[in-house]
Amino acid sequence: METTTIESRSDFAQWAIERARAIVADQAGDLAVAARAGNEEEIARTANALGQAITGALIEVFDGLIPDE
Repeated sequence: METTTIESRSDFAQWAIERARAIVADQAGDLAVAARAGNEEEIARTANALGQAITGALIEVFDGLIPDE
């Protein structure tokens, strides 16, 4: 993943939009297919993967807020 420098609220907003777009492109399609098929196990698995991707993005930005020691 490319490193982004966030120096303003606008930079953060742009980063968030781009990450959300990437997460939806990577994960949401699988969830939609599982939901359409009605397979509860697959819905749970793909929803969990989507949640993990969102969590990963939040942790990524949080880690960027902590100064290097």
